[in-house]
Parts: sequence; structure tokens; C-alpha cells
Amino acid sequence: MAKLKVSVVQYLNTVPLVWGMLSGEQRGKFELEFTTPARCADAIRDGSAEIGIIPCIELQRIDNLEVIPKVSISSLAHVKSVALFSKQPIENVKTIALDASSRTSVALLRILLEKYYRLSPRTITAEPDARAMLQKADAALLIGDPALVCNDSGMMVYDLAAEWKKFTGLPFVFAVWAGRASAGLRKAAEDFQKSRDYGLAHVDEIAREYAPRHCMTAEEVKIYLTEHINYNLNEAHRKGMDLFHSLACEVGLTPGVKEVRFV
Repeated sequence: MAKLKVSVVQYLNTVPLVWGMLSGEQRGKFELEFTTPARCADAIRDGSAEIGIIPCIELQRIDNLEVIPKVSISSLAHVKSVALFSKQPIENVKTIALDASSRTSVALLRILLEKYYRLSPRTITAEPDARAMLQKADAALLIGDPALVCNDSGMMVYDLAAEWKKFTGLPFVFAVWAGRASAGLRKAAEDFQKSRDYGLAHVDEIAREYAPRHCMTAEEVKIYLTEHINYNLNEAHRKGMDLFHSLACEVGLTPGVKEVRFV
């Protein structure tokens, strides 16, 4: 029987999700491909993968998706790795460079600006290089590893998950495991949940291995993966996700609001 093809975001915050697939009981069960968040969504859309870490906004844009329950990449407050780095206070920002690899975070920023700050700065899309982005714009939206290692000296930093929590009181769900309903995800769902559990049980090992790759200490990696990132998907997470989808529609990012279907 052919292995399910799984598209995985190649950021530090996804490592606990796939740790069981890399070194635990789920090793060898799936064919993994590591890429950017935007490409993960495209892989599901074009059929080159059956399951992927799907940016939350894409649940409204790709038809016939099912979400694996209980697992996500979320934040309860400060996420640390999704932030607007600005040369001046946000109310004075006229131009923003947006990380080309992001979709949900771009949508979240748009919602925060329009619905809560009542701002509409001009935006440009750029590769995730803070220095180059800030030469072209007043502020830069960075996500994932580039945001983690960005030198924010002398800049104002707006953590988007913290901003969301401030205005809504809810967690923010950045991504979930999802795939086509026809992919037969029910049998695989338990493996994805157990892989996450295995990763969180071995977070010290992950921290030691990945710290040198990101110019961080093992303790910094552990704090990021256990305090800034949350891997659950409970009722509060789902309320946050539903509100995000509703607001995305209100600001014109999606044509309507589809109910999220779970395996």
C-alpha cells in the first residue's frame, strides 16, 4: 500500500508535530516533503500531497478539506515567530513589506489593521529578509524562523498573536493538519496525534538538536516550543479560528465562511 504523501512546513515550530514520524513509532509510515506554508497549501490544492500543515486561512479557500482534530500550530498569547517589525509606531506606518511565504499571517495582519487599528497602509510582497524589506517599507511582517532570528534592535515589534489575544481574548490558530476528504484521513489521524505527543515528550532532545541550526540556545528553543507555541486544538482554539474566518470574510479575504470539517 502506498504511503500517504505529507507536506510539512520547514520551520522549527513544526518539528514536534513530526518528531514521531522522524524518530518515533510513526517513522516510515508517511512520505514527508518539507516546504513553506504557502507551498503546503498548494500541494493539497494541486494533489501532490494528501495531507499538509495547512495555513488556517486556506481552510476557507480549498474545497473538500477535513481537519485532523486535537492538533494545531497555535499560540495562546505571544507567539514570538509571527511579528511586525517596524521602524516607527504602527499608527505612523505607511508601507509594509509582507513575507512571501505567509498567507494566514498576512490575513491576520490585514484584519488587525482594518478591524482594530483602522489603518490601511500600502503593502508589498517580498522575500523574508528583514534588512532588505525595511529598505523598501516602514515595517516588515516576518514569520517562522526568519522572525525568530531577526535582529530587532532599535525597532518596534508587534507580536501578531499577542495583538489578536489583546483584542479578542482568544488563542490564534496559525495552521492545522488537513487534507482532502477522499484521502482517507481517519486511519491516519491517530498517528498524527501520537507523533505530536512523542515530540512534546522529547522536546529537550529536539531543543539540543535544533538550537545550533537557529543560533539559539537549547533553553531558548525549549521555551519557544513549550511556551510560545501551543499544539492543541480545543474549543477555545476553534472559537478563535471561527472568529478569524468570519473577520477574513468581512475584510474581503474570502468570499464567504465555510464550516470547518473535522475527521
